[in-house]
Amino acid sequence: MLVRREFIRAALASLSAAAVRPLAAQQAAPEESLFEADLIPAPDNPREWPAFRQQLHEWRRRKRAELNYDDSLYRRADLQWAAQSFACSFVMLCDKQFYSHEQARYLAEAWLEEGERDFGGYDSVVLWHAYPRIGVDERNQFDMYRDMPGGLRGLRGMIGELHRRGVKAYIDYNPWDTGTRREGKSDIDALVELVAAIDADGIFLDTLRSGAAEFRTKLDQVRQGVVLEGEIALPLANIHDHHLSWAQMFSDSRVPGILRNKWFERRHMQHQIRRWHHDHTAELHTAWMNGSGMMVWENVFGSWVGWNARDRSILRSMLPIQRRYAFLFTGEGWTPLVETLAEDVYASLWEGPGMRLWTLVNRAESSRNGPLLKVEARAGELFFDLIAGKLLEPVRDGNAAVLEGTIPPRGIGCFLARPSAPAPEGERGFLNSQAALRMRASLSAEFPARKTTLRPAPALAARKSAPDGMAAIGPVDFDRDCVYQIRECGQLTSMDYTPGRGHERIHRPVAIRRKARLGRYAIDLTPVTNAEFARFLRASGYRPRHPENFLKHWQGGAPPAGKEDHPVVYVDLDDARAYARWAGKRLPTELEWQYAAEGPEALLYPWGNEMLPRRCNAGESGGTTPVKAFPEGRSPFGCWDMCGNVWEWTESESSDGRTRFAILRGGSFYKAQGSIWYTDGGPQSCRFGMKFLLMWPGLDRCSTVGFRCAVPLG
Repeated sequence: MLVRREFIRAALASLSAAAVRPLAAQQAAPEESLFEADLIPAPDNPREWPAFRQQLHEWRRRKRAELNYDDSLYRRADLQWAAQSFACSFVMLCDKQFYSHEQARYLAEAWLEEGERDFGGYDSVVLWHAYPRIGVDERNQFDMYRDMPGGLRGLRGMIGELHRRGVKAYIDYNPWDTGTRREGKSDIDALVELVAAIDADGIFLDTLRSGAAEFRTKLDQVRQGVVLEGEIALPLANIHDHHLSWAQMFSDSRVPGILRNKWFERRHMQHQIRRWHHDHTAELHTAWMNGSGMMVWENVFGSWVGWNARDRSILRSMLPIQRRYAFLFTGEGWTPLVETLAEDVYASLWEGPGMRLWTLVNRAESSRNGPLLKVEARAGELFFDLIAGKLLEPVRDGNAAVLEGTIPPRGIGCFLARPSAPAPEGERGFLNSQAALRMRASLSAEFPARKTTLRPAPALAARKSAPDGMAAIGPVDFDRDCVYQIRECGQLTSMDYTPGRGHERIHRPVAIRRKARLGRYAIDLTPVTNAEFARFLRASGYRPRHPENFLKHWQGGAPPAGKEDHPVVYVDLDDARAYARWAGKRLPTELEWQYAAEGPEALLYPWGNEMLPRRCNAGESGGTTPVKAFPEGRSPFGCWDMCGNVWEWTESESSDGRTRFAILRGGSFYKAQGSIWYTDGGPQSCRFGMKFLLMWPGLDRCSTVGFRCAVPLG
């Protein structure tokens, strides 16, 4: 029996263009196109569901035969953990709740404990590191792991903490990183070495559908149990050696659809993810109806997109059931779309030895109370409401049992039928725990907003006049545009993405009108040089708490010969502040820096409104140049090097409690080529600011970032 053609045409019309094959293929074989969708849409009419299920089974049988499907990697004991990785946490390594820069240590245990309280715990984590920082200097993605706190040994120790809690760890692979320093070996070989060095359990394939076949061979040679998970929808042909995949931004039908890859291989784990959405019920419903997983991601590359209380409550109730009954969700006894008794409520049935389990979702914005399912009543069976954590006494209707319950708006339900004896081990404790979760559940869908606060500039006594080597400026009412590139790390605060639009809004500049009263101040005519920083070290005895990469380019504790008058680099924000304190100064605020660069006429570049040759270091020499190498590029106040050469720190440290960042100004000589995902590089206009995520000194010290100082004037 075939699904009605009318349904097929309607379902195809509702799919996004990316989810189906080209139009000609749809016209030639609409049923085939329908079942090639990443999330197969379901018929609206329950009378069509039996035929739909029959087609699903037939499609699966045919496809497995066409591909000569081999499930041997799913049967390998060391790789079976992936099928039960229901909750994965996407972790920014610079997240203040995962790494404390004050304590200089990872907070993995605290992260997992909070994840247990908020979400029901994690089975795995993605340890994200490079983007959106990569490209500010020549360091590649592997260097950035090496430059994390404690280096690779520190990462290995942190992953050891995760393992002791039974949590697996992925590293990230950015295949687009081809324009930074090269390793002298293939990316796959570099990744395999990294996996072995830090005991990673998986590789997250950023921007990829799948990885090359040689990944599997080479990973097995260094460490057992390492899996691959791609970001883009995984093709059927790669399911055999990719145990997991992202189900990112999948559009579902009104009646919950079927995850194609999960239907094809029941042990394949798909993590639902819509990272810019404030409402995750669509993903939660897909995961619940398909026995699949969720990606929990709140700090999105430095933008706060936190989960609301309702969605957290739903996931907390889901996960214990998925983990306890994983053998059902990964087995062959899956019947999608069994008929229910309540409008807008849909259910899947999962069967295994002596057990039946129903997962239900409520698509409505109001509660559903009372009879929900009518099922076969078998002799000696007990029924349970696993969300409420209680035994049910169903209404008997001949050979049927009517199961009643309450499902909140956009919520979920779950019923279990099992033989009355013996009671499974731990069942009572499990039910009590579920009941407790139900008691603390919330219906609030309010977004948990965070406020970004700016660390105030240090207070200094005003000077009567500008010290030597500084330009006097102001006072002035600053009322001008500041320009920032829209990137996924956000602008000055968290990004406010329209749900569903995502990448449409990134990789373009945006002007933000900034207004402030700038009192009289003086700013250095040049960036601080290597020679000046050397005098500071001799006079002050300054040594940073964390020496990693401090003045990395110096030789024997001295500036490189011939580069004494080049801007000092490989200094972090605190190193720059230490110099400024010693000199009786401070760093300029972001707006002080901009006004000094563009002058009263708000010039686009320090010298005028056009980019001109021989006005700045745009990278022709391949490195830094003397701070006074470009006299024709001076600003209206006589300041040198305010475009190109090196980025400059400003007194702009901000935090929302999860992400610390500062604004860099001026641009640099270096520009990574080859990908839109690299950070901004090359010389920049006077009004351009780059949001620079802060981690720790070893990573924050770059070959392209220096600073100059300012003082208040009376």
